[in-house]
Amino acid sequence: MLPRKRAGEGEVVEGESENNHKGNNIKDVSVTSPIKKHRICATAATDSTANNYTITTGNKSSNGSSSGVVEPPVMAPGDANHNDIDEDLHSRQLAVYGRETMRRLFASNILISGMQGLGAEIAKNLILAGVKSVTLHDEGVVELWDLSSNFVFSENDVGKNRALASVQKLQELNNAVVISTLTTELTKEQLSDFQAVVFTDITLEKALEFNDYCHNHQPPISFIKTEVRGLFGSVFCDFGPEFTVFDVDGEEPHTGIIASISNDDPALVSCVDDERLEFQDGDLVVFSEVQGMTELNDGKLRKIKSVRPYSFTLEEDTTKFGTYVKGGIVTQVKQPKVLNFKPLREALKDPGDFLLSDFAKFDQPPLLHIAFQALDKFISEFSRFPVAGSEEDAQKLASIAANINSCLGEGKVEDINLKLLRHFAFGARAVLNPMAAMFGGIVGQEVVKACSGKFHPLFQFFYFDSVESLPAEPLDPSDFKPLNSRYDAQISVFGAKLQKKLEDAKVFIVGSGALGCEFLKNVALMGVSCGSQGKLTITDDDVIEKSNLSRQFLFRDWNIGQAKSTVAASAAASINPQLKIEALQNRVGPETESVFNDAFWESLAVVINALDNVNARLYVDQRCLYFQKPLLESGTLGAKCNTQMVIPHLTENYGASRDPPEKQAPMCTVHSFPHNIDHCLTWARSEFEGLLEKTPAEVNAYLSDPVEYATSMRNAADAQAKDNLERILECLDQEKCVTFQDSVTWARLRFEDYFVNRVKQLIFTFPEGSATSTGTPFWSAPKRFPHPLQFSAADPSHLRFIMAASILRAETFGIPVPEWVKNLKTLAEAVGKVIVPDFQPKEGVKIETDEKATSLSTASVDDAAVINELLFKLELCRNNLSSGFRMKPIQFEKDDDTNYHMDLIAGLANMRARNYSIPEVDKLKAKFIAGRIIPAIATSTAMATGLVCLELYKVLDGAHKVEDYRNTFANLALPLFSMAEPVPPKVMKHRDMSWTVWDRWILRDNPTLRELIQWLKDKGLNAYSISYGSCLLFNSMFPRHKERLDKKVVDVAREIVKAELPLYRSHLDVVVACEDDEDNDIDIPQISIYYR
Repeated sequence: MLPRKRAGEGEVVEGESENNHKGNNIKDVSVTSPIKKHRICATAATDSTANNYTITTGNKSSNGSSSGVVEPPVMAPGDANHNDIDEDLHSRQLAVYGRETMRRLFASNILISGMQGLGAEIAKNLILAGVKSVTLHDEGVVELWDLSSNFVFSENDVGKNRALASVQKLQELNNAVVISTLTTELTKEQLSDFQAVVFTDITLEKALEFNDYCHNHQPPISFIKTEVRGLFGSVFCDFGPEFTVFDVDGEEPHTGIIASISNDDPALVSCVDDERLEFQDGDLVVFSEVQGMTELNDGKLRKIKSVRPYSFTLEEDTTKFGTYVKGGIVTQVKQPKVLNFKPLREALKDPGDFLLSDFAKFDQPPLLHIAFQALDKFISEFSRFPVAGSEEDAQKLASIAANINSCLGEGKVEDINLKLLRHFAFGARAVLNPMAAMFGGIVGQEVVKACSGKFHPLFQFFYFDSVESLPAEPLDPSDFKPLNSRYDAQISVFGAKLQKKLEDAKVFIVGSGALGCEFLKNVALMGVSCGSQGKLTITDDDVIEKSNLSRQFLFRDWNIGQAKSTVAASAAASINPQLKIEALQNRVGPETESVFNDAFWESLAVVINALDNVNARLYVDQRCLYFQKPLLESGTLGAKCNTQMVIPHLTENYGASRDPPEKQAPMCTVHSFPHNIDHCLTWARSEFEGLLEKTPAEVNAYLSDPVEYATSMRNAADAQAKDNLERILECLDQEKCVTFQDSVTWARLRFEDYFVNRVKQLIFTFPEGSATSTGTPFWSAPKRFPHPLQFSAADPSHLRFIMAASILRAETFGIPVPEWVKNLKTLAEAVGKVIVPDFQPKEGVKIETDEKATSLSTASVDDAAVINELLFKLELCRNNLSSGFRMKPIQFEKDDDTNYHMDLIAGLANMRARNYSIPEVDKLKAKFIAGRIIPAIATSTAMATGLVCLELYKVLDGAHKVEDYRNTFANLALPLFSMAEPVPPKVMKHRDMSWTVWDRWILRDNPTLRELIQWLKDKGLNAYSISYGSCLLFNSMFPRHKERLDKKVVDVAREIVKAELPLYRSHLDVVVACEDDEDNDIDIPQISIYYR
């Protein structure tokens, strides 16, 4: 890919273009001469400061001049710089953007003006994404005030230019991105060096001048103006008079498998009920593989309407077309969209529709549109921001806003919310970290859109506020006074009392991957757990991999292989040395309850999940429910993110609602009747694991203890045991490999078995014209009739399959891999030596067609006899093996492109796809599907964590109502922001009592079963069953259980049902089934019985 050197290893090579210096970390270095395009600096070091720019290479920086430069053309969106993409590093991002978008990013030069917290967040996200260059502009110096929101600054940077102080730490994020600086006043001509420019701290007058220039430039320069003012934020986008969006949502084109097409006007198209159609009215589609009505296979785009779950209407007269027979695929064709942006000068007067985030605040964007203009006038008039807590300044701002509003005519806001303007004025100077993180994600994504045409841009204004994050109790003006601390900006919004609560909080962050890194940065800047009473615990049992580096921004390439939590904790402590943090490497689960014990959970103020799987989330949710701790939950999927607040007694818990499980393809479909590439890849992954991991592991299990293994197989005496033994025997006898040529032979015969013989058997058993028992054609949609392949040494894909398969087979047997196998010509000669036996299909072969079947193995009455025979043969084979012989099982590893794992899986899947005339995929797409890679980008992660930390203020304040909290779903691709009040928990009632899932009843003094039952009876509840975990302590239906009634509950658990009670716990939790006096079941809370 782009060259990547560690900090300090870069150099500038004189007179070389990008293609000639792949050993450096400089691509086309941007230097900002007022009238020149982007350039490569010719001198590595000079004392000239005439142009006031700095180019950084690693952690070196050098001032440059404009002499001796190479001048590449400015690239508009759509131009591509065809650098190779490092798929190991960018695999998760590639899964979101695709190669073409990535190449456009790699060719893009970005200016970010204003390097306070928001500018740093935007820069971080773009550098991680891998743009070509980022130029940082700021004329100001670092103040202590800035440390509330900017993760690249330390107290040692106070007094330095903000842009210069940002360079080193930002460069560490990605040495392939050229980072340069500008430290003097910008001129509009300098903007021509960039594809996109972002301004985070600019006067409206200057913004209008720059935007006019960008809008009218050829090609247009994408212009973004964004601000974060306390708990308020704004974004304005102008990507030019005509901006083409190539892909509006980033979703894969939807498809349907056709079941029938009518000869009508308009025609009705019905699809198989395998999956619901995702089409929408007005979509354009294309047809293929239609038999009978072949006129539709002409590749012409056709519009559809009246879309239903399994059918739609085609806006076409098919009465004169041929009669539909069978088959056919209908595929959505996504169309480019052209957007006509208005320049800022026009948009201010006629903003159009504002992008809403919270429908409860639908009337606020017009007021905030005025408020941000009023703030600009205030600063222009008084040369300062409004003072936090100053009612006089708030009144001045409100007066300016009223004057602006009075001039708006029809767009006038009828009711100006003075309370909202007061909050706006009080926090106007502060850049808060959570707001910077959120808007850094949003704006970073808009820049990606501007450079690539991927996803729909924000059109054109977005305003947001989170005034609910303010403390519930009113603040005295004295609370806002600065304390000469790094948290002064935050104190100016929330007051010193809440700051103290943040600092003394005990917090648990579960996971230190992409979300965890962002959370650590945020809480460190906010001062959470930075006080004498505070403590932050983070845990993660994973280690750092190369693919993490494109979004888990606290990690560097030299950290690969180290524990995530330890590295992340150290990096967070470097952001804020006052952070009290402990890093653990324990997975959170039932097996670590001695580590994360009752005392640990009870000590916490809040838990923040940064997990990547549902089961772990559910476990943490149950712990938080049990100990009544707030849980802040979030997740991302590509450009989408969601947040959920789980607040004791106020909201439902995370596990109260579940997404439906993903639909799994039936086993028979995967193994014999695939109809899409996902089926082929699922089969390929299964075969890989069976051949190279499970079977070698079974061989080793047998060889380690043949007697014990034989006994277990005889005891099982089922089809699975028989299959295991057959596979072991194959490995040690018929298919045993001693030389590499044996591995080539094995691979060639596997090809014949998979893609020739099995297909011949399948179409022998089910010929093309065969019918089901109901008389319908057997090979009707979605089934696809297969065709056997003919191996050809002239087909590179055939040889690459043999190469990968033979290399991995040799690896399992410990056979050295010769270099000649990687030469296709030599490999073809080795394959030519293999004798391939003829294959004749057999009668009576059972091929599973039942979609409900869960196993392909069929039980037989003589399994036991076959198992004994196999064990006898295995014993003979074992006697012929060398002493200590073991195989080497291979665990699938998707992120190493040199290990041939994905080569084999892609080869297996694509050959199978060829059998069934299914479109093939490249290795990267195969990796996404077979490797089950979760698409991930830095922007959505940053936004999610920013939103969560806005809720963290509310949680640690401790006095907010449910209506103050917000759950969010966002899709940065559309863009869509949907915020809503959390759902309250379900309330159960009985007599004068009520409870929710958050309640737990407590019974102390080590009661007996009888005392527990009587305690419940006094509440009008008749207990008939009491259990502890999976152990039944009492059931009224069992007479002998009455003998237990006078025993202590804990003694029944310990002595009778032999339950293990942890030493660190002083109580046990029982579940009691109860009825009321009318025999209605009553679902009561869990009961904790304290026995110590």
